[in-house]
Amino acid sequence: MILRANCKINLGLDVLRRRADGYHDLETAMFPVRGLFDEVEVLRTGGAGAELRTEGIAVDCAPEENICMKAFRLMRDRYGVDGVVIRLVKRVPFGAGLGGGSSDGTAVLKALDTLFGLRLAEEELVARAAELGSDTAFFVRDTPQLCTGRGEVMTPFPLDLGGMTLVIVKPAEGVSTREAYAGVRPRMPEVPLAGRLRRPVAEWQGTVTNDFEESVFAAHPAIRTAKEELLAAGALYASMSGSGSAVFGLFDDPARAARLRERTPFVFAL
Repeated sequence: MILRANCKINLGLDVLRRRADGYHDLETAMFPVRGLFDEVEVLRTGGAGAELRTEGIAVDCAPEENICMKAFRLMRDRYGVDGVVIRLVKRVPFGAGLGGGSSDGTAVLKALDTLFGLRLAEEELVARAAELGSDTAFFVRDTPQLCTGRGEVMTPFPLDLGGMTLVIVKPAEGVSTREAYAGVRPRMPEVPLAGRLRRPVAEWQGTVTNDFEESVFAAHPAIRTAKEELLAAGALYASMSGSGSAVFGLFDDPARAARLRERTPFVFAL
């Protein structure tokens, strides 16, 4: 069974408060990017355990630490599934804030659910995905969602960006989630994110913001420069995605966006 594990972008990200459990409450809108995806193939072997085979971008961890294997172990321990080979073709950059790893893990959950005939309800798949990470549950639905809590509490948020062109730039450097949260300053915005996102896209810049940008840009000027270049190239809106380091721009002029193909291969019509 082969699944496309597409990535996502964050349209706004407000870090509201630090919680007693050490996590942060946040509010963000996640939007699926179907043009940029990893390929996840899961096959039953009839034996025991799981084997992970990787292609594409070199995976930066030991196989047993990969989220695909964590997803398998979670499903094995809870539902008794066993005996698979997982092939991961990695295309989504690491350390980018695009949720590539989270999407891979959720793809394995979905594949195991189908291959072993579990027929789990969506709410149960969401609960299992949330055990793997904060933004992993989003990929169960894989549609625009307003996400709160750690990112795992989702509300459908209809958001039509049809006619826009999305350009994603991934600077050479990466940003760890730990680094991003260490520098963030929680705050409560005057207008909730949902209200700001209901304005026209041309009015988002400066109001639909990412709270990680201030500290990340200070530590990584190249990421700030990448965002500024998108705006200078004609993006209606540009932002860092998640905790970085990828930045993206939304263009209403496809020709302007297409000129950036020399800068980045990640140019997609929405």
